[in-house]
Amino acid sequence: MSNSQIDRIIIGAEELFLTAGIKSVTMDDIAKHLGMSKKTIYHFFSDKNELVTALVDKKLKQDECQIVDIINMSSNVMEEMINMMKCSEEIFGRINPIVIHDMQKYHPDAWGLFQSFKADVITKTLEDLLTKGITQGFIRPEVDVKILAKMRVNQVEMGFNTHIFPIAQFNTWKVQYQLLEHFNYGICTIKGHELLNQYKNIHT
Repeated sequence: MSNSQIDRIIIGAEELFLTAGIKSVTMDDIAKHLGMSKKTIYHFFSDKNELVTALVDKKLKQDECQIVDIINMSSNVMEEMINMMKCSEEIFGRINPIVIHDMQKYHPDAWGLFQSFKADVITKTLEDLLTKGITQGFIRPEVDVKILAKMRVNQVEMGFNTHIFPIAQFNTWKVQYQLLEHFNYGICTIKGHELLNQYKNIHT
């Protein structure tokens, strides 16, 4: 019962955070949204920071599983890239950039988990993908996989920076899509470009 209660609280909190950001949502708001007492929430989470950290930990584990699934179901690097783009569209389409800002500014524990995941999982996965792509002839052999992997990961974070891309002027998903497409076409060989175009036509 407690695990289902914890999951329910985390899911309810996520729904509010994605809509309004983290800072503006109180534990009272979460309790009201879930139709439960604040005392019940505090039985499982000592404060909002602990709840945010638990939420981020859960989402990162889900993201890691999703990445593994994408890799396993893709027949080559280009298909992996297209599948990653479709997966990214779903994720970025529902993320409020304020969530990233609030997590970085007010929840250092959660932000630390995010940064570790970025360095240990995402960057390593990208390095492996780029190396495999070079072997398959889809990625330019002169590409430095370590530099490009780090650049791409930080590029995603930059796309959420509201100082660079104000919400009033830019759609978050369009920003992320443009950055990703620019990256994909920049690293590919002619062979990679051709296959990338084929997959884009199939999936659009």
